[in-house]
Amino acid sequence: MMAKSVNEDQLFIGIDGGGTKCRATIYSVKQGVLGTGLGGPANPLHGLERTLESIMVSTQLALRDAGLPLETVHQLYAGLGLAGVNLPSLYDKIMEWEHPFKQMFLTTDLHTACIGAHEGSDGAVIITGTGSCGFSCVNGRTTNFGGHGFALGDKGSGAWMGLEAIKATLLDLDGLGEATNLTNVITEHFAADNAMAIVEQMSGQPSSSFAKLARYVFEAANNNDKVAISIVKEGADYVSKLAQRLLENNPPRLSMIGGLAEPLNKWLAEDVAKRVESPIQPPEMGAVYFAQQSVLEQNQEVSL
Repeated sequence: MMAKSVNEDQLFIGIDGGGTKCRATIYSVKQGVLGTGLGGPANPLHGLERTLESIMVSTQLALRDAGLPLETVHQLYAGLGLAGVNLPSLYDKIMEWEHPFKQMFLTTDLHTACIGAHEGSDGAVIITGTGSCGFSCVNGRTTNFGGHGFALGDKGSGAWMGLEAIKATLLDLDGLGEATNLTNVITEHFAADNAMAIVEQMSGQPSSSFAKLARYVFEAANNNDKVAISIVKEGADYVSKLAQRLLENNPPRLSMIGGLAEPLNKWLAEDVAKRVESPIQPPEMGAVYFAQQSVLEQNQEVSL
C-alpha cells in the first residue's frame, strides 16, 4: 500500500503487543515479509519491564527467522501497536524507553489492528482476545469504545469469560449458585477439590491466566450448559452492542480480531454477524504500515 513511496532499502518491523503475546514481523519494501517472532505478554498496564522484554524477544526471534544478524535491530524503523498505551502515562513511559531501533513510532494496538484489517483504508475493528475493545477510523476521524482493562472492563473478552467461569464455579462449590459443568472442568484444571484452593492459585494472577479458561466456557456452552450459555450470551451481547456503536460511524468494513473472534461469531446479533469480514492483514502488518506512514510524514515535514 505505502511501500512504493518509501525507500526500498529501508527495513521495517511491526510489533503487536497484547495481554497474552507479542508478535513481530520484519518487512522489506523490496522483498516483503522477511521474518516473524513471538514473545510473551506486552501490555504495559500489567508490567512495563515485561512488556519491553517481550518486545525485544519477539524482535530478536524475528531477526533470526529473517536470517539477519541481531545488530540489524539498529536499522529497523519500528511501528509499535501496544495495549494499554491509550493511557497517557503508559504512552509516555514507552516513549521514554531507550529503544535499540533506528526510529520508533508508537500507537495503540487498536489503531494498528484497524490499519492492518483494512490495509490502510477506512474501517472498524473489534478486538476480542485477552481483552476487548472497539475502534473505527472514518474520513480521518477515529473513535474507540471499551478497552478499559481487566477487571474494570473488557467484557466479552477471554479474561472476562475466565473470571465469570471461576465466579460461577466458586458459587456452585459453596452451594450458593446454579450447578454447572464448569465446576468439574475448572476444579480439574486447577487440580483443586475446594473453593479456596482455586482462590489461592488465582490470587494476583494477570488477565492472561484468566483468558486461558475461556475455551472451557465455549465448550460447556456448546454442550448446553445453562451457566456457560448465560456467560457467552452476555459477552456476545456486549460485543454486538460495541459493534453497533462503531457502525453508527458508517465504516465501509468491520472486522473482528483475536482468539475469541471465531467462537463468538455465532453468538452475535444477526445484523452484526452479517457485517463482520475477515481482516485483510494482521495487526503486526498494520504496525508496519503505521511505521511507513510515519516515516513518509516525517520526510514530508523535513522537505518543507
